[in-house]
Amino acid sequence: MRKGLFAVLGVSTLLLSSCVLFAQTPQTVPGPEKAQALGDDDINMLRADIREMRKKITAANMTLTPDEAAKFWPIYDQYIKETMKINDERWATIKNYATNYNTMTNQVAQDYMEHSANADQQLIALRAKYVPIFQNAISPKKTAQWYQIDGRVETMINLQLASLVPIVKVDK
Repeated sequence: MRKGLFAVLGVSTLLLSSCVLFAQTPQTVPGPEKAQALGDDDINMLRADIREMRKKITAANMTLTPDEAAKFWPIYDQYIKETMKINDERWATIKNYATNYNTMTNQVAQDYMEHSANADQQLIALRAKYVPIFQNAISPKKTAQWYQIDGRVETMINLQLASLVPIVKVDK
């Protein structure tokens, strides 16, 4: 199980790191021109790739019988549709942050923190909402397995996003 998870996580990390929208080296900081480097179509393709890898990671690490799989995957697909709505807000927040990075005001920084925290809280609440739904289809143990896998994938995505979004510049 670990080999499969690490292999798929490695591939998804490569996918995520191929997004240079907010890449930063210690010497440079992206400006608004970087925010425009990838269009909405590019972002949507990247997000679709992430969802596909997320599903592959889940499939590779879940131990479902054919009967359980027939019940699990439609619920999983609905769960992902709901995460997409929340992640639409997350991407809009990141895009706004990138656009305003070089002209950051206290209000933009405040909005960024509030919107980011709100998205995080919504994703946590959504995962909790789906626990009893999954438990009606598969066992609590297998639901816990999904919960852990999904949480780890989400953590990895968040870590990758955090590494791509530059820290706020503060004038001295």
